This record gives sequence, C-alpha cells and structure tokens, in this order.
Amino acid sequence: MKSFFRMSYPYILWIGIFIVAPMLMIFLYAVTRTTGDSTLAFEFTLDNFGKFLSDPTFMRVLLTSLRIALLTTVFCLLIGYPAALFIAGLPERKQTLMTLLLTLPMWINMLLKTYAWRGILLNFDFASETRVFIGMVYDFLPYMIIQIHSAISKMDGNLLIAAHDLGANKLKTFLKVTLPLSIPGIISGITLVFLPAVSSFVIPKLLGGGDYVLIGNLIEIYFLTAGDWNFGSAISLIMALIIIASMWATKKLDRNGEEE
Repeated sequence: MKSFFRMSYPYILWIGIFIVAPMLMIFLYAVTRTTGDSTLAFEFTLDNFGKFLSDPTFMRVLLTSLRIALLTTVFCLLIGYPAALFIAGLPERKQTLMTLLLTLPMWINMLLKTYAWRGILLNFDFASETRVFIGMVYDFLPYMIIQIHSAISKMDGNLLIAAHDLGANKLKTFLKVTLPLSIPGIISGITLVFLPAVSSFVIPKLLGGGDYVLIGNLIEIYFLTAGDWNFGSAISLIMALIIIASMWATKKLDRNGEEE
C-alpha cells in the first residue's frame, strides 16, 4: 500500500505546481492591490470584486456569456440527443465508425478550426453573436453526442423488449425507459458543453470580429493588454465560482436522477 502511494508523488507534485500554485497566486492578486510604483502591496481588499459587481458593463458581459453558453448547451442537446439515439441504434461496427467520425474533428486544434469557420462565415452577413454561436456549437457538439451515446449504448436491451411486451408504444418506451436511463449522459454532456462555452475566449475573439466580448475575453484583456492582474484575477475567481456552482448543480441533478 505504501509503495502504491509513493507512485502518486509525481502526480501530486504536478498538481501542486500547475494547479494549486497558480490558483493561490490568482487568489493573492485578487485580494491585494498594486501601489503606484508597481510593487505588490499585500493589503487585503475587496475593491477588485466591488469594481466588477458594481459596473453594469461588466455585469452585462457576464450575463451575455451565461446566455450564449446556455443557448449553445440547449442547441447541442437538441441536436445531440437525436444523433446519439440514431447512432446507438446502429450495428456495433457502424457505431464505432460513427464515433470515430465524430471524434476526428476533435483531434484538430481549436484555433485552426475557428480560423476555418472565420473564413467560411465571412461570406455571410451574420451578426457577431450568430457567428460566435455557430462556432461554439460546432466545437462542443461532439462532447454532447458522445456522452449521451455512451449512456444509451450501456442500457440493457431487454428493458426495451419488456416495455414492448407490456404494451408500451415507441413513444412511451422512450419516455419511460430510454430517456430516464440516459439522464446521466445528458448531465455529463451539459457539463462538458456549458463549462468551456461560458469561459471561451478564442471563438468570440476570432469570430466576433473584435466587437463581441465575453467573460473569457475580458480576463484576457485585463491580464495581457491592460496589465491589471489584480482585477483580472478577481474576474477569474468570480468565473471559477460560477463554474463550481454549475458543476455542483449538475452533480446534484445527476444524484437525484440516480436515486429516482
């Protein structure tokens, strides 16, 4: 047992250096202020959070980010569930092929795919939000389909046969058997789509034409352009809290679904 625990030392060190330490630094910057001579003064302050919460412009950016992420998630679910259901009904070899075709675009760097969509959408007179929405749906849709397909494909086929033998038609079988058993996959898909969509900054930056700013772009601006790491860190912490709350809510729904 001790030798097995020793094997985890490299992973603990990795997590400490690349996850824990950066998060502690972000927290430190968020609750401190910078003096006029650009030295970090370790003085506790909540002004950075107050600045964000009191400015209607920042709050509008946050609400826009949540709205576009929610729309992306809903649209991916509406497209992804029928697609996953269709794939799960295919023979096993065809399911493997379809899953491979779905994952192939995920092997390509997101930046390259976004540049490709930028070139395509320049030929159409779409609004900035529409272009960003199309880019997000394209990038995150495979995550939704794969998660739902995984849940449906694990179902016991005998349950569908039993429902049919008991007189249930296809719609009732879907509502009473298939849909409830696929809820864990739906929850996982929602998590994998909503969280990266709400914090995305590459897609809005390239497809939004520079006039469509989401919360991820705001963090990038204050870190790289404005050089205000304190305020940028405060926004990052607020975003992290929203993501944690979203993960807790989806986990709660998943737990309730399993209990039912």
